[in-house]
Amino acid sequence: MAQWATDSHDNGSLPFVIVDKVNARVFVFDAIGHLQGSSPALLGMAKGDHSPAGIGNEKVAAISPAERITPAGRFVASQGRSLHGEQILWIDYATALALHPVVPGTRLERRAQRLASPSSEDNRISFGCINVPARFYGSFIAPAFEHSSGIIYILPERSAARDMFGTRTHSQ
Repeated sequence: MAQWATDSHDNGSLPFVIVDKVNARVFVFDAIGHLQGSSPALLGMAKGDHSPAGIGNEKVAAISPAERITPAGRFVASQGRSLHGEQILWIDYATALALHPVVPGTRLERRAQRLASPSSEDNRISFGCINVPARFYGSFIAPAFEHSSGIIYILPERSAARDMFGTRTHSQ
């Protein structure tokens, strides 16, 4: 995927991130495609490739477990602030999709332990956002997007990546 992004110039000479939902992993690349860092991630509780319609307008408490999806696709992302003032990477503001440092959550969610486990099977816990360790966010995500927007490729888990990204042209 990284090779395709740079060979096709789909990343537009911007830094980019690839989110592998199947393996619950995030990869950060510079503008020319050199891997800068990788980390496990927490993802939306439900599997799927598309956000439910209107999800960005819902109160968090109203989002059912079946709607807590990290959508697949290509997004132009930029740094911003959450409603609480924390630095986050906005992936798709309309659907309230962001990449940010892991939030504590409830004790039962065990978010830090899930990130540290060797299996990706237990990394499905968020409302749809992509959570990474705070140190990884500060070391790789924040610097990559500090001076520009960038591209986020979230790989699908219900269809083939080539079907989603393979027919794109540079002008799209």
